[in-house]
Amino acid sequence: MKAKQVRDILLKEIRAVCNSIDQFCITPGKDFVRNRKIPIEKLMLAIIGMGSGNITNELLDCYDVSPDTPTASAFVQQRSKLQPEALETIFKGFSNKLMIESGNQMSILAVDGSDVQIATNPKDTESYFPGVNGQHPYNLLHLNALYDLQQNIYLDSVIQKKHNHNEHLALVSMVDRSTIPKALLIADRGYESYNNMAHIQEKGWFFLIRIKDGIHGIKDALDLPASETYDVEFNLKLTRKQTKETKCLFKDKNHYKYISSTTPLDYLPIKSRKADPLQFYEIRFRIIRFPIAADVYETVVTNLNSKDYPLSEIKKLYASRWGIESSFRALKYTLGMVNFHSKKVACILQEIYAHLIMYNFAETVTSQVSIRKKQRKHTYKANFTVAVHMCRLYYHRKTTLQILETIIAKNLLPIRPDRQRARKLAPRVFRGFLYRVA
Repeated sequence: MKAKQVRDILLKEIRAVCNSIDQFCITPGKDFVRNRKIPIEKLMLAIIGMGSGNITNELLDCYDVSPDTPTASAFVQQRSKLQPEALETIFKGFSNKLMIESGNQMSILAVDGSDVQIATNPKDTESYFPGVNGQHPYNLLHLNALYDLQQNIYLDSVIQKKHNHNEHLALVSMVDRSTIPKALLIADRGYESYNNMAHIQEKGWFFLIRIKDGIHGIKDALDLPASETYDVEFNLKLTRKQTKETKCLFKDKNHYKYISSTTPLDYLPIKSRKADPLQFYEIRFRIIRFPIAADVYETVVTNLNSKDYPLSEIKKLYASRWGIESSFRALKYTLGMVNFHSKKVACILQEIYAHLIMYNFAETVTSQVSIRKKQRKHTYKANFTVAVHMCRLYYHRKTTLQILETIIAKNLLPIRPDRQRARKLAPRVFRGFLYRVA
């Protein structure tokens, strides 16, 4: 898909939402009716194209430094009339259009979550944390995302307030509503759950989930080899019924398991009375334990068959999950999802969806730029920071496709796949408006 097509698709999705704006405004029939300096389409274009600058400078860029550029106050008043679902609809429509028809090829997806710090507001109890040990209070949202590891684009998202966040429910909702016919979903330890595995299995997908290597996890209730490494297949039947008959069956830990009423499993009734017939839910999977360093092991559960996916292939597939971690870093620090232009949660949600849209736009456009291969020590890739800046200019029609491709192709970074660094967690700091990038 060429860059012009990508931009045209995005603009078409924006216009489609603008044409049905009554579904997405706070007061239908009243909002966005009068002619103003910031009509609805210009407002959408401005929000999606925003970087990390202050509102006035962002508007000057959007309006080509015109004397008729609207004020920051006018922009804030207009955007407050818009529901975040408008940007969410554009994001999902744009993502669906970007999905390449894979035919019989299996899509490789990753799911993960990331916290997003917003302006401190003690009244918003669902996201507020008072801070401990001298830490400043803060508010958090939690972004759950479904990411295509082959196309490097976000396909779906669920945004929750931190105190109420549930990554399992978010995963289930994104899996159930996806239209992808065949996929492998890769997830980290936080997604270890029979219910998640069941939903993915019912979808006709495959899963590859890292699980706890110690106690209090799926593997703890199964009879596994005493060896350090293994690859064991299971055909486990789950039930909520406890009778003399089932208690005898439960002795065979690797084939039968009791699931309590407090444990989510959507394919079994929550309660089971004595008169109810015995009902099982069957799930097939492998548990694989393998070394990743000296005396360090990783355990995964998957329903990929052992013939087509031996240990070497499983390790490669799970390692590819790091793509979603890298995308979160780019989303926050390259796209600017730590520099919001409002303290209102509804407006912040607008900007989160806008950054997801721009990330997909930049990744898709950049992937079309051909990079010349030379006799070098390393393989090179586009510098995504430069690419995002150029893609924003191209989105705003401030540069041509030829210039965009030339500059992206000139600004490259080496790919060093074996490089490892200790993970450093940045302190929680809200970047206030007074310190916004100019």
